[in-house]
Amino acid sequence: MAMKSFVWLAAAACLAPVGPAWSQGFVLPDGPGRELVAESCGGCHAINRLGAGYTPEGWRTIERMMRNMQVPIPNDKWPTVTNYLIKAFPEKPKPAAVVIAGPVQATIKQWPVATPGSRPHDPLATRDGMIWYSGQVAGVLGRLDPKTGKVKEFRLKTPHTGPHGLVEDTAGNIWFTGNNAGLIGKLDPKTGVVTEYPMPDPAARDTHSLTFDQGGILWFTIQQANRIGRLDPKTGEVKLLTPPTSGSRPYGIQVNAKGIPFVVEFGANKVASIDPQTLAIREYPLPNAAARPRRLAIAGDDVVWYTDFARGFLGRLDPATGQVAEWQSPGGPKSEPYGIVFTKGALWYSESGTKPNTVVRFDPTSEKFQTWVIPGGGEIVRNMDVTRDGNPVLANSLVNQVGLVDVK
Repeated sequence: MAMKSFVWLAAAACLAPVGPAWSQGFVLPDGPGRELVAESCGGCHAINRLGAGYTPEGWRTIERMMRNMQVPIPNDKWPTVTNYLIKAFPEKPKPAAVVIAGPVQATIKQWPVATPGSRPHDPLATRDGMIWYSGQVAGVLGRLDPKTGKVKEFRLKTPHTGPHGLVEDTAGNIWFTGNNAGLIGKLDPKTGVVTEYPMPDPAARDTHSLTFDQGGILWFTIQQANRIGRLDPKTGEVKLLTPPTSGSRPYGIQVNAKGIPFVVEFGANKVASIDPQTLAIREYPLPNAAARPRRLAIAGDDVVWYTDFARGFLGRLDPATGQVAEWQSPGGPKSEPYGIVFTKGALWYSESGTKPNTVVRFDPTSEKFQTWVIPGGGEIVRNMDVTRDGNPVLANSLVNQVGLVDVK
């Protein structure tokens, strides 16, 4: 694929192919800039995604993202495009954040990342106390020192790699999924050298989330290609697996204490596990057919917790029995629970659909919630990680920030 075409594909999270959208009945309102939007935007997402709407500042951030991705719009035309989008697609009403008091004291600290419009996607708390982030549309990995606020960014090897998920190995290397380029990458922070591991199947694009097992094997998901991958860092060998359910869209992935990877299938109402020896995949159907689990966390007892993004629920799956329990998230059915971790004896996750976004704590013993509003609105925490002292870390995509929940 030519680089220009590749850039258009990668940039399509905002402005995307016109043809299929018209057939779905989506219409761009009249106004200055309409033709530029219709003619200049192309990629992998339907143009009807514009209908979600953003605040004016949100659209300006989208503009910066698209400039980073080199969308082919002349510089002098961008103000016209952005003003059109602000007027044509204002932010739609969202459920109000629900603030619930509780026994835990916590504050949320936030820092801006270095490149405007970089869309920090996943955060990573490393053993040396740093907080990393993937600058998805800027093609960088960033490292924040929370003690000083200093940020250093590392440019990746392939243009428009689209870094997404992050994980640290025992040597301190930072591994990432190249979401746009269809690869797994490794960054040596000491030298800045990046090593890339391409997928053996060119159809296996959209490398997504990743995690190490206790033996040093890297497991990862490939969402749109409906695959799960296994990479041996010692040999570089990559094996690709296909879940039993077509279109299951493997998304978040974690490994339990026994070394068994678990995956949530965002395109189905299922959680899956992989036998690390036979590579057999077992699926666990969730009771509600409309459930769409997006991220997961595994507690010390190997129980799987997941965020049901579509229905606004927190869920619990016991793989030993197959039993599932659910709790409506405080923000309600449209709260869009997303990034989640288990730390300090509780589940911590984000509500990305409320205004403002929240951080939610759920105590599995008392089954009670506590919530905090994310300063500045939050604007979509897609994933979370945990520092060595047990504090959740965040990456806030639309406001270009990295955050830390300081639990007292």
